[in-house]
Amino acid sequence: MLLHNKQVAVVGGGPGGLILAKLLQLRGIKVKVYERDADKNARVQGSPLDMHKNSGMAALRAAGLDEVFRHNFMPGADRKLIVNERAEVFLSDHDKPEENFGHDHFRPEIDRGMLRKILLNSLHPETVVWDSHFILMEKESEGWQLHFRNGNTVYADIVVAADGANSKIRPYLTDVKPFYSGITMLEGNVPNAASRAPQVNELIRGGKIMAFGKSKNLLLGQKGNGDIGFYASLKVPENWAANNGLNYSDNARVLNWFKQEYAGWSSIWYELFANAETPFIPRRIYCMPLNQTWRTQPNLTILGDAAHVMPPFAGEGANMAMLDALELCNCLTRDKYPTLHEAIATYETQMRHRAAEAARESLLNGERMHSETALDEMLSMFKSH
Repeated sequence: MLLHNKQVAVVGGGPGGLILAKLLQLRGIKVKVYERDADKNARVQGSPLDMHKNSGMAALRAAGLDEVFRHNFMPGADRKLIVNERAEVFLSDHDKPEENFGHDHFRPEIDRGMLRKILLNSLHPETVVWDSHFILMEKESEGWQLHFRNGNTVYADIVVAADGANSKIRPYLTDVKPFYSGITMLEGNVPNAASRAPQVNELIRGGKIMAFGKSKNLLLGQKGNGDIGFYASLKVPENWAANNGLNYSDNARVLNWFKQEYAGWSSIWYELFANAETPFIPRRIYCMPLNQTWRTQPNLTILGDAAHVMPPFAGEGANMAMLDALELCNCLTRDKYPTLHEAIATYETQMRHRAAEAARESLLNGERMHSETALDEMLSMFKSH
């Protein structure tokens, strides 16, 4: 086996990095995951994740975790409403027959924190090395010496970067950088939404809402703990977040901005901004060039957002990362390739092609969602599905 007696270092403990570690351990490979969070109790941010049959769920099945996933997903959280800016419902699938596992279009949702817990619990003890903020690495022998902010250094024969869109390891492989998509999303979270945002909580009913006005969106999802995560999504210049004068820790200021920027939108949305936790987080949406390439190395590769960050408008981010992990593990552990270089090259070629297709779809959906006719276009797209 190509990885016999070799130590693999995975940098980043998101879904892609953790499931890669699990898959490698099932094949008897020595692997450590280096994660910057202080410990396993660090809060996992973001809306729930929907798992796709042939990517995220395929990786979970290969890892033997599909049954524990079934016991912990969020039934009904995949159901959605499409509304206009006045919160008038144009499409709802809340009353359709419930889909289930095995259905081609079923995309079960799971809380990010629960998915991380499932993956962590499946690993050997001491697999994850917490409080490991990567700062740099140097070539040593046939592998790498990794250095962390806490002063620790470790040697690995192979390094896999799973450290997200702002990867500090990616530059060791390529200088290709992402481009700004033209869209920024202002993220908020309302805890205990039943009492703090009762109108929206009644409307969302445990699922998700996509609200489309002219060129602007509100995208909402109910979390497993009753919170509502939401994003005000709009087209603005790349430096908008730094230059708009907003105090992201001031609910009243942000609410006033929403009233002006989203003029004509229903007052039902105001309770989100008035009662959200602070600070709000502006997220500029980037995408890797669709034709990116690099020279393969025999002891370093990347997966997930580190490899192919893309807009979130096709729901592919975590799913792509988990599929990357499955395909990389297969390339490294099957006796199909004579060298690590060839195994990694095959994985990277397939991954880049697959990611480019997903990114193209995400970019196209982003344009549709932020067009003057967004509501009509998105209704047409979802009805065709």
